[in-house]
Amino acid sequence: MKEQREDQRKEQAKDQGFDRRDFLKTAIVGGAAAAGGTAGITTPETAQAQQPAAPAAAAGYAFLNLDEAAFVEALVDHMVPADEISPKGTDLGVNIYIDRALAGAWGKGERLYMQGPWKLGAPSQGYQLPLTPAQLYRAGIEATNTHCRKAYGRTFDRIEEAQRQEVLIGLSTGKITFDSGLPVRVFWTTLYQTVIEGMYSDPIYGGNRNKAGWAIIGFPGVIAVHRDDVEKYRGKPFPNKPVGIADMS
Repeated sequence: MKEQREDQRKEQAKDQGFDRRDFLKTAIVGGAAAAGGTAGITTPETAQAQQPAAPAAAAGYAFLNLDEAAFVEALVDHMVPADEISPKGTDLGVNIYIDRALAGAWGKGERLYMQGPWKLGAPSQGYQLPLTPAQLYRAGIEATNTHCRKAYGRTFDRIEEAQRQEVLIGLSTGKITFDSGLPVRVFWTTLYQTVIEGMYSDPIYGGNRNKAGWAIIGFPGVIAVHRDDVEKYRGKPFPNKPVGIADMS
C-alpha cells in the first residue's frame, strides 16, 4: 500500500506539470546549458535605455513591483505546487527569497565584471550580459508577460495552468524568443536557479520556510559534524530535525 501511495503521489505531481525529482535533476542541466547567448543586447547604455523607470515595490517586497510580484508568485506556486510532502512555493517563502536576492548585492551585480565588451560567449565563460541580474529579471518578466499577452491575451499570472506550463517549457527550450533580443535561456536559467535556491537555502535568507525544503531531501542542516552519520543512516531517514544558521546563534 505504501508503494502504491507513493506511485500515486508521483503521478499526481506529474499531472500538475512538476516532479520534484525531475526538478532537482534538471536544475544543473538547465544551468549549464544557458550561460551563453547575448545577441541583440550590445552595450550597457542600450540596455539601460530600454529599461523604463521601475514602479514602486509591491507591499512586503524590497524589489518586485506589483506586476513582477504577481509573476513570481505564480511562477513559484506552479513550479512548487502544494502536496502531502510540502507547502506551495509562496508558503515556502521562495518568492521572498527571490525578492531579497534581487534587492541585494547579487541582484545589483556587485561582484560581476560589468565593463564589457559585450559579445556572444560560450557557456563556460559564465554570465555575459550588460544587465545586472536584477535588470535581467525585470526585463525578462516584462518580455514574458508581453509574450503571454500576444499568445493568450493575459499576463503570466492570469493564464491557465496548462498555458503556464507551455510558457515555461518554451522558455526552458528556447522555443520562445523575445522581441527585445533578451537571451531567453539565460533568463530561464536565472529563474530556475533562484527557485532552487529559495527552496533549499538556509531559512535566514527568506526561503525554505520552516526548513521544509530540507525535510523533503533529508538534509540535516548547517552543522558540519555528520561524517559518522553518512554510513549509519545511508538509505534511512535521518532522525533529527535539520538545524539552520538562526538555530546556532
